Amino acid sequence: MAEGDTILRAARRLEPAIGGERVSVTTPNPRGRAARLERLDGRRLDAVDSHGKHLLLRFDDLVLHSHMGMSGSWHTYRRGERWRKPRRSAWAALAAESQEAVQFGGPTLRLLAAEKVRSDPQLGRLGPDILTDEFDLEAAAAAFRAEPERTLGDALLDQHLVAGIGNIFKSEACFAARVDPWRRIGDLDEEELRAVLDVARGLMLDAVASGRQPHAIYRRRGPCPRCGGPVGSRGQGDANRITYWCRRCQA
Repeated sequence: MAEGDTILRAARRLEPAIGGERVSVTTPNPRGRAARLERLDGRRLDAVDSHGKHLLLRFDDLVLHSHMGMSGSWHTYRRGERWRKPRRSAWAALAAESQEAVQFGGPTLRLLAAEKVRSDPQLGRLGPDILTDEFDLEAAAAAFRAEPERTLGDALLDQHLVAGIGNIFKSEACFAARVDPWRRIGDLDEEELRAVLDVARGLMLDAVASGRQPHAIYRRRGPCPRCGGPVGSRGQGDANRITYWCRRCQA
């Protein structure tokens, strides 16, 4: 699943490509037509924002909300350039004067009235975006401490606590901070909890800059790269998302 770093990078690609321009809209795939994206035709794209795993394209009184899930993506092309995926698989193409942005797949592509974004069931309850300059580490840690019975790895994926962390950075942040993701939050001391959140933010910001996500422990085959101990992996939380950790140096 696309995590917060991927979505922020997408926003930073789309903004200079078509931001501030009026766009012409086509919907090659029926999914785009079902979202009534033709309402955006001829409108000016005012801004492109990201919040955690969600991408928001703002058009005056309308907002195009995109969630990429496991398979969705946004591409940018020069006008007339050949797309890297079949045209029929594109849900939406937003063409400006010299460039266009094309969206393929994903679970969510919908239009919202701008004034309803804050009260929207999907968006209004999101926690703070871990990648914003305004991210408050202490406030985020306090939100986690209010869930003392939850295991750390499970809580890190809860977008209502902090938005943007996905399965890769859950495992990588716990590994880098040397904290067992299976420990209850109530059993962590203040320094450990802050360290995991701080490391997660740092790793994700590095990924935004480099375009490369870390894989020190995630999907690791073989021994731990740090201590040589055995790497464990099993489903965690209600969603049963696979967590990877070293059974020795994160014990």
